[in-house]
Amino acid sequence: MTVLIDTTVWSLALRRRRENLSDAQRRVVEEWRRLVLDGRAGIVGPIRQEVLSGVRAPEIFDRLRHHLAGFDCIEIGIDDYDQAARFYNTLRAGGVAGGAVDLLICAVASRVSVPIFTTDHDFLRYAALVPIRLHEPT
Repeated sequence: MTVLIDTTVWSLALRRRRENLSDAQRRVVEEWRRLVLDGRAGIVGPIRQEVLSGVRAPEIFDRLRHHLAGFDCIEIGIDDYDQAARFYNTLRAGGVAGGAVDLLICAVASRVSVPIFTTDHDFLRYAALVPIRLHEPT
């Protein structure tokens, strides 16, 4: 099963040096690596954009863009935007604030029934109120 990997995990895996990671962060990167090697790593356009943003060297940008093309890119449809807005309204009614991109990720993950792998603790609050699953490293 595909796992939708959030920007926070991609960033740890691709932008941070292993020696600068905590033990918990190393476990996250190892789980990311396992998902990649198993062909289970999924991404959506906004996450792809966030991962590529801030890469200053054009040759590194192109290499990263090429590598990201090999991952399962889950398409976003117009209904996903509507669902993200519904999720926003549900969360707000429950006293939880949510960002537009986060809720779009939630909407897509909910539609295709895949878990989200993230280190962003906001998703724990979202999962209490909207129908998403979070991936836990094994």
